[in-house]
Amino acid sequence: MKTNVLRRPATPIALAATLLAAFLVLFSPLSASAHDALVSSSPAADESVETVPSELTLTFSAKLIDGEGATEVVVTGPDGSSVTDGAATVDGAIVTQPLQGSGPAGEYHVIWKVVSSDGHPTSGEYSFTVTVGDDATPTEEPTAAPTTAAPTAEQTAAPEATTTPPADSGDGDAGSPWIWVLAIVAVLVVAGVVTWIVLSRRRGGSATGSDAPTER
Repeated sequence: MKTNVLRRPATPIALAATLLAAFLVLFSPLSASAHDALVSSSPAADESVETVPSELTLTFSAKLIDGEGATEVVVTGPDGSSVTDGAATVDGAIVTQPLQGSGPAGEYHVIWKVVSSDGHPTSGEYSFTVTVGDDATPTEEPTAAPTTAAPTAEQTAAPEATTTPPADSGDGDAGSPWIWVLAIVAVLVVAGVVTWIVLSRRRGGSATGSDAPTER
């Protein structure tokens, strides 16, 4: 009696092996790229802070490759100007980017680029908001006006009044001769009147004596 052994065709097994190999080839880069993701940041995406911080940190899920031009971080303010202060530094999986620490209120945009441990560059971007900005920094107090030195006693003392004799107008000297002239004229007039009276009386007496009758 012969036993017949059933042989299954090898085509389905070969097809399954091919599909498995294709799956591993296609999804292996995806699994490796997952290690390059940004895990956290400070300030975080869509976070609101009062003022611009002095630095920004990015934490990744794997150690990064550091080198010239490998890591770049750009942070711009509401007006589009950069607020970064120097180059970014890499410490394992953490990237630190110094910032100016000052800026107006508004939305700040972050663009980053790093190189993962497998040598593939990866990049991303996000935004955070500054609510107060430079308005929170105290303003400089105005400088006090220079104080003038107090005046000394000699400066405050009133200047001594200097009396100047009035200018000689010459009226007194001019009037004195006229007084003497008037006095002399008055004396002469009085003397003339008295002389006239005396002479008149004498003439009157003489006339009376000549008119008296002579005794015979």
